Amino acid sequence: MTLPEPGRRVVVRYLLPSGQATDALGELLGADAETVVVDGKRGVERIAVADIIAAKEVPPSPPPRARRGSGGRG
Repeated sequence: MTLPEPGRRVVVRYLLPSGQATDALGELLGADAETVVVDGKRGVERIAVADIIAAKEVPPSPPPRARRGSGGRG
């Protein structure tokens, strides 16, 4: 498995103890031979390399959508 340098946005698919697969999406904080660390919406996740199924760099998240005003139509 080859990961980009820390600071890049990644998705890491890994197995939970139940055997179910899940994804961690966020900024890669670091990786070593045993652990990959991703900072995403669920907070900082430390993922055992042995549990990883796949990992790759992904494009930056899109900018937030503009909210509609409350005083428009009606």
